[in-house]
Amino acid sequence: MSSSGISVIIPCLHDEDRLERLLLQLRLTESETEIPLQIVVVDAAVSERCQALCRSNDALWSSATPSRGEQLRQGAALSVHETLWFLHADADLGRQACMAVSEAIEEGATGGYFAFRFSDTNSWQGRLIERLVAWRNRVGVPYGDQGIFARRTAYFAAGQHAPWPLFEEVPLVKGLRRHGSFRRIEHGLGVSSRRWQRDGWWRRTCRNRLLAIAFMLKLSPFTLARLYVRKTVPKR
Repeated sequence: MSSSGISVIIPCLHDEDRLERLLLQLRLTESETEIPLQIVVVDAAVSERCQALCRSNDALWSSATPSRGEQLRQGAALSVHETLWFLHADADLGRQACMAVSEAIEEGATGGYFAFRFSDTNSWQGRLIERLVAWRNRVGVPYGDQGIFARRTAYFAAGQHAPWPLFEEVPLVKGLRRHGSFRRIEHGLGVSSRRWQRDGWWRRTCRNRLLAIAFMLKLSPFTLARLYVRKTVPKR
């Protein structure tokens, strides 16, 4: 078990174009910072292209069933470093991101997350949503697209990600906060706006909030995931 490196765990489902960019960013960051990275891609589509991308970027590929919580747990089980960093395939990394994660753990944080920032838009809608998410993070929990990371021991002590297809990070973040300092990093990770632009800025934001309220009211995350998929699959 290495204390200096980071195991980067990426769940993937038919997102190879964006995964390819992220893998290149991670390897570039590794060469610049000299922080050892183990990259684990947990692929729910069992895609030949995903496997080929992993081979060409020296990443560990693992197949899985389509459930993000299960994929993340599986990736954590395959990790070899003391720091675990969970990224979505469409994350956009700045060059300081890896070093910021490493420094937060070295300074004693049990884990943390990045501020929510869109990487590909300067629209007023995007800027307003960023501010709304920042407020939500103060009173609630950050979600998986904000690059949640954790000390390995704290991750397992907090109970890992829940084995759910949606809201899988909620019990984990609450557990990490109980175990110590849960750090917010202001810069270094960007979120793609493609889903908001595809679905409509406010339609997607309102739907996400309605799903979150339903989850708070104890509706099953499996039921909510089916509703989420039904609403987000583009009509042909």
